[in-house]
Formats: sequence, C-alpha cells, structure tokens
Amino acid sequence: MSIALYIIVMAGVTYLIRMLPFAFFRKKIKSVFLRSFLHYIPYAVLSAMTIPAIFYSTGNFITAAAGSVTALVLAYFDLPLIVVAIAASAAAFGAGIFF
Repeated sequence: MSIALYIIVMAGVTYLIRMLPFAFFRKKIKSVFLRSFLHYIPYAVLSAMTIPAIFYSTGNFITAAAGSVTALVLAYFDLPLIVVAIAASAAAFGAGIFF
C-alpha cells in the first residue's frame, strides 16, 4: 500500500511542477531580470545535484578532484563529451593508484 501512495505523491508533485508555470505565467514574461533568472535555473539545479555526487562518488577527495579538474579543463577546450568522460575517469583512476 505504501508504494502506491509514494507513486501517487510523486505523480502529483511532478504534475504540479509542470502545471504551476502555466497557471501563473499566462502572458510573456517581460522583465529582463526575471527572464535571465529563469534562464539560469536549469544550470544551477544541475550543478547543485552533480557537484556533491562527484565528490562522494569515489570515496576519496583527491581522486574526485583529479577527475573534476581534468573534466573542467577538457570541457573548457570544447572536446567531445566522450573524450571528457573517459579522460576524467582515467584521471580519477590514476590518482586512485597513487593516493
């Protein structure tokens, strides 16, 4: 019974998240500040969810930092995602061997 309740609550929350903007913002948003703020929300939420996961994924701060720095540098140079992911994993693995 509790699993069904969890699914119902999850469906309700998911529906509300998608329905509320349509209910409150019927006209185009003209405020430059508000539009700019709403534009950056997905990036902020993604960062808030990803950064802690990065540093707790390996169980070692040094290996996580090595992988993160490698990924940031390679992403800065616009390398493909697969290259960045493989290089960051290799850097974390290599740091794990030495630390």
